[in-house]
Amino acid sequence: MSQLQEHKKKAVQYQFKRYGVGLLFMLPWMIGFSVFVAIPIGWSMFMSLHKVAVVPGGFKYDWIGIQNYRDAFLKDNVFPIEMITYFQQMLLMVPIIVIFALLISLLLNQKFPGRFIYRALFFLPVIFATGQVLSELFTQGAGDIPFLDQYNLEPLVKQYVGGEMAKMIMEVLGRVVLILWYSGVQILIFIAGFQTISPSIYEAVRIDGASPWDSFWKITLPASIPFISLNVLYTIIDLFTFPLNPVLKHIRENMFKVDTGYGYASALAWIYFGFIFVLIAIVLGMFSRSMRQRGRRS
Repeated sequence: MSQLQEHKKKAVQYQFKRYGVGLLFMLPWMIGFSVFVAIPIGWSMFMSLHKVAVVPGGFKYDWIGIQNYRDAFLKDNVFPIEMITYFQQMLLMVPIIVIFALLISLLLNQKFPGRFIYRALFFLPVIFATGQVLSELFTQGAGDIPFLDQYNLEPLVKQYVGGEMAKMIMEVLGRVVLILWYSGVQILIFIAGFQTISPSIYEAVRIDGASPWDSFWKITLPASIPFISLNVLYTIIDLFTFPLNPVLKHIRENMFKVDTGYGYASALAWIYFGFIFVLIAIVLGMFSRSMRQRGRRS
């Protein structure tokens, strides 16, 4: 029996020597994740199932189950409309930003004098135009496109696509500056992805007589599919946490209302997160399927 205990003790010591150092390095992250992420997420879920009221000395929690989630769709006349409208806009904004970043990255990947300066210029908005700075810039009208009103383009767009679609397209066109500001990280990801393609491949197809256009469709674009999927996911998350997001604004407003409070606002946030999670899952499924089909062909 003592030999068995000695064997177990040595096994534990071996496992600790093997994994203990790694766990010690992970310990600060695990503590930070628990305190700043796991506990707030769990508390938010808890509040979404309660009617939360501010009383002298703290908060009062009354269990109401999924009533907050029902009220979000049955009683709230603003939240469903704003969320659907914003999702429609994002379905247009995401591909525009990703395609714009792809085109700019192709240009910045070429060898020309001062390309590092141009790369820095496209990344600068990521550093400066964030949070309160971005909100203040839009409040002062820095994100507006004057020619949309000067040339009265809305009736022309309505003539070809209809009223509702025209309204959405005009809102997207009005955020062209936002596309420029929110494409810096995507451009860098694409440029990094292009570096993984061996130059010898381009030299081989150039010797065979392939044009740059053929090289793009046959080599560059297929090799960039993983980076396109990464940029799509990043853009989705980035835009859905946009400071001027009307859905987030509606959630913040309900936090401080007497008849709704933190419980109802938490339920709205979880519904919003659920829709984003479903959208991300669909995107991942589409790209994983395309990657599997590409693997079978190769």
